[in-house]
Amino acid sequence: MKRKILKVMLYGLGGVLLLFAGSVAWNWSTIQRVFLGGVKVYETTPPDLPEALGRPAILVFSKTNGFRHEEAIPAANALFEKFAKDNGWGYFQTENGAAFSPEILSRFDAIVFNNVSGDVFTPEQRKAMRDYVEAGGGFLGFHGSGGDMSYDWKWYVDELIGAQFIGHTMDPQFPKATMRIHDMSHPATAGLANSWEREEEWYSFEKSPSEKGYNILATVDEATYKPEGPFGQDIAMGSDHPMIWWHCQGKGRAFYSALGHRASAYAEPEYQAVLLGATNWVLRKAGEGCNDSAINLPDEAAGE
Repeated sequence: MKRKILKVMLYGLGGVLLLFAGSVAWNWSTIQRVFLGGVKVYETTPPDLPEALGRPAILVFSKTNGFRHEEAIPAANALFEKFAKDNGWGYFQTENGAAFSPEILSRFDAIVFNNVSGDVFTPEQRKAMRDYVEAGGGFLGFHGSGGDMSYDWKWYVDELIGAQFIGHTMDPQFPKATMRIHDMSHPATAGLANSWEREEEWYSFEKSPSEKGYNILATVDEATYKPEGPFGQDIAMGSDHPMIWWHCQGKGRAFYSALGHRASAYAEPEYQAVLLGATNWVLRKAGEGCNDSAINLPDEAAGE
């Protein structure tokens, strides 16, 4: 009798393992792409850009060698393409890291990092991007672009983003919480009320970039949700829990928002206004700060 029971249990366990293995095999490409970042690829052949790009122009980059936000990335790409069309900007979207060369970057006035994750550049591409921003090019990054632990690029994490991601809410993953807007003079937050309630995968960071003098536009009020990660991990930051901020990186304007895990975020009127205002700011079409003129703007555009 015992042998029969043991045999049934072994058959059952074997069936479960086969189902699990089959599921993994069937979904392996998705598991690699979304959770493991897939095979690490570093492009060396640049993409073909349109001959007539127009100025000002934005380069929207969404490469991932880490976790991939499968739904958010296309939603954000579509939104920025609409921004460009509505405002007469040049627009080019790519996941090719070889676009980050001095020659190609000179055709753009700002870079937009759309949920970029992992180590995505060769050393030469890193240098091209750093030189571009510090000489006056604009940078706008959001959500996953500052929500990874595998960038392996100290300058990017410590200076350009300005904060090390340590985790996000998990149980529940998308709690409703209230954000506090601290500066409504910036183009990104000019149209917002003092408080903003929304659902999000709330990020936490090792320290607030305010300690480095970065300008915090919005924080999340920890009294309105439970700042816990997986298995009850304490990811509270206290009263200075930043969500949106800006600073000057050399002569360049740098802006980061931790919002935007779900595709629906990019359909929210308030968040659209934040991202549009931020883009206008990094393009130097609105607001002040970080030197008077961008390195790439043609004379006629710079005088507007």
